[in-house]
Amino acid sequence: MGNDLLRLTGVTKVYGGGLHEVRALDGVSLTVESGEYVAITGPSGSGKSTLLNILGCLDSPTAGEYLFEGRPAQSLDDYGLAEIRNRRLGFVFQSFNLLPKYSARKNVEVPLSYSGTSRGQRKTRAAAALSAVGLASRIDHRPSELSGGERQRVAIARALVNNPSILLADEPTGNLDTRVGHEIMRIIEELNGRTGLTVLVITHDPSIAARARRQVRLVDGKIVEDAPTSRP
Repeated sequence: MGNDLLRLTGVTKVYGGGLHEVRALDGVSLTVESGEYVAITGPSGSGKSTLLNILGCLDSPTAGEYLFEGRPAQSLDDYGLAEIRNRRLGFVFQSFNLLPKYSARKNVEVPLSYSGTSRGQRKTRAAAALSAVGLASRIDHRPSELSGGERQRVAIARALVNNPSILLADEPTGNLDTRVGHEIMRIIEELNGRTGLTVLVITHDPSIAARARRQVRLVDGKIVEDAPTSRP
């Protein structure tokens, strides 16, 4: 299977039934190799979010197979799926999803708490992750004291603190202005280039998608295009 990190084969996701049946994904086959930087694009309702939920082990397909690091995700119990989400996957969302009463450091420590990391190690690793995204001086600030771009940097640090196999970013620039959005993408690109972190970005923004090295376009639950971009 080579360096395949994610592999979908004939994946279909159906919601409802009968006259109300919606095929959010319709026979999707997709492989993402370790170290790739992929953008998933498509119009609203094309199935992007459903695809992300399946890749992130937040939902399961109605039909087809999903292999994560060679293991069939459908065969894992709730504990096994939770382990993958906590240790192997890093999530970044449009709305940041930070805990408002926690400092930046405490927010980044959350995944480490679930993985049983000691208090001292949590503090050290959270500080290092925040430093890596340029927030060493804002470590004790709460989300309300941070700009939108800084909040998203905290979210990226939180996603990376457990050294995941892949970063899954769902419209990571959607709540940011253009300049700040491209700064956030530059951070993500540097992580991909420097550490070999696999990156998969869901976006409707063509300028963000063009920054990836490969674009996969969905329409009506089907992949209609899968090609490298012009980015070196």
